[in-house]
Amino acid sequence: MIISADAVAASYDYIVCGAGTAGCVVAARLSEDPALRVLLLEAGGHEQVAEVRDARVWMRNIGSERDWQFRAQPSSALNGRQPPLPMGRVLGGGSSINGLIWARGHKNDFDSWAEQTGDAGWSYDAVVALYRRIEHWTGPAHPRLRGTGGPVHVGLPEDPVPLAVALKAATASVAGVPAVDDLNAEAMEGSGACGIPNVAVMPGAVRVSSASAYLRPALARANLDVVTDALVHRLTFAGTRATGVVFSVAGKRLTVAASSEVVLSAGALNTPRILMLSGIGPQAELARHGIAQRIALPGVGQNFQDHILVAGCVWEYRRPEPPRNNSAEFTFFCRSDSGLETPDLQPVLEECAFGSEVTRGQYALPDDPARAWTLAPGLVRPHSRGHVSLTGSAPDAPLAIHANFLSDDRDVRALLHAVELCRDIGNSQALREFAGRELMPGPLKGAALEQFLRNAAGTYFHQTCTARMGRDEMSVVDGALRVHGVQGLRIADGSVMPSITTGNTMAPCVMIGERAADLLRAGAAAPVGTTQEERAW
Repeated sequence: MIISADAVAASYDYIVCGAGTAGCVVAARLSEDPALRVLLLEAGGHEQVAEVRDARVWMRNIGSERDWQFRAQPSSALNGRQPPLPMGRVLGGGSSINGLIWARGHKNDFDSWAEQTGDAGWSYDAVVALYRRIEHWTGPAHPRLRGTGGPVHVGLPEDPVPLAVALKAATASVAGVPAVDDLNAEAMEGSGACGIPNVAVMPGAVRVSSASAYLRPALARANLDVVTDALVHRLTFAGTRATGVVFSVAGKRLTVAASSEVVLSAGALNTPRILMLSGIGPQAELARHGIAQRIALPGVGQNFQDHILVAGCVWEYRRPEPPRNNSAEFTFFCRSDSGLETPDLQPVLEECAFGSEVTRGQYALPDDPARAWTLAPGLVRPHSRGHVSLTGSAPDAPLAIHANFLSDDRDVRALLHAVELCRDIGNSQALREFAGRELMPGPLKGAALEQFLRNAAGTYFHQTCTARMGRDEMSVVDGALRVHGVQGLRIADGSVMPSITTGNTMAPCVMIGERAADLLRAGAAAPVGTTQEERAW
């Protein structure tokens, strides 16, 4: 149940910090065992508001009180811009405010994770089994790859806008990207495909979040306590064992013990913050803020990755068409270079005129979403890497997030190709019925096109990889999600990804939550070579 701070017990078996996409899964699964007492802490409030429930208005959550409202540090690669980095601060986390596309990730993503961790439990075949358990798939049946009866309702949008259907044919004919009925079937084992995306939406445009799918059904259990508006300050320790959590609610400070384990599920920005405030992280970073070092882990906060989305290639509708469903009813995966083994581009339809804080004014884009549509170029295997650092030792001190979008020239080349490709598709004869005047960017070339890209590029809302799994000195957790050198502490959120998945990250984060719960309940032993003592530094 959701309880007040005054009702929190002195000790629980497990404390889960963060009721986001993965944290709700972990807490709900652990509480299935009535012998376990579980505490779930969430910095935000509840998710039962119209802006969350109605999938058609999800963009209203961005910049609201349900968003942490992070911004990246100024970057010369983006002409000094500070793009927003939305992240959910609400029960369900990002799954309560995101664009609702359910993309599992590519086969090569997970086989690479298995190789880097030495743990076959992260291989493609293993995660497909988890996905089949997670999903209640209502689209075309596929006994090998798709599951039914799981907690997460996943299907295809009801009656998508005619433009989305036309884009399938146009992309196949112009770009040679095959159209498929299910973008999470064999499409994620090959070189790319286009189609109507899977969405986590119930009939009637009702959002499916981790809160609605996992947490709400578990709230009736007497062994699960949930505290909202709870800001985690730091972990407590006995030697190198995590023993509990210090947090505050409305200024009241509490310390609660965990007799088994603490699980950090605070996301790729707040998880490294909590680790560093607890003395776990890069030595120089901790010393800079007077934080006593407990465990030296130089990889904490490093390896920041995010998909890069360009806002965007925009056309006027010939006839106005209001958005439907999740307002993003078409996407495709393809390669910017034929030599790549995995698709690196994922443009997506935005059923409005989608511009950045710079390009919207430059191109006088209309505010009425029914007047225009966007094919937004997206990069889903970026080479650019960033990092997250502290600005102070207080738990509410701002983070310095160096996203470093477009800092690697390979990303610039890939996205310039993506812009040209989206323009070719949008201006093709196959879309004449829908595409009137091209509003943005028009036939730019060379330096002018690159300037447009640097003014238009931003986040795909998929911040990840800042506490990555692995066996080298820059990894933070092992394949069993245990923090190196610490007992009783695991991480279960997008920060553990060694590299970001190919596609939207809600589905992989739910999968990480399911695997974490399995590992916690089983007390699984670490794969050979992943403990602090056994690694070669």
